[in-house]
Amino acid sequence: MLVSVALASGGLLLWPMLKGATEGGLTSAAAVQLINREKAVVIDVCEADEFAAGHVGGAKHIALNQLEERLPAVVKNKTLPLILVCQSGARSGRAVAIAKKLGYEKAQSLAGGLGAWKSANLPIEKG
Repeated sequence: MLVSVALASGGLLLWPMLKGATEGGLTSAAAVQLINREKAVVIDVCEADEFAAGHVGGAKHIALNQLEERLPAVVKNKTLPLILVCQSGARSGRAVAIAKKLGYEKAQSLAGGLGAWKSANLPIEKG
């Protein structure tokens, strides 16, 4: 009985770590480091009205439904790190799959999206 309780509690303690490992995504701090150190390109995959309302400073806008067609023209160097951003992180997760299919192996999603960026008090541009 005690062994099963110990195993169950151990499993519950490990669950958040396992869940975090499968979610993936880049923290805001790690994204800033990639931008500063490796000249990562930030692509916002939100709709045009969401992008105009606020986006990561210096981000380029390509709506998710246009990503496959426009990304190769906007980011020609496929060896640069690519940070994909949306409002919450859901669309950017799908965008990473598209970017990797196109050959951008260093593509990553910003975990938590623009909300996490704002929570970290990082610069937002409007317009």
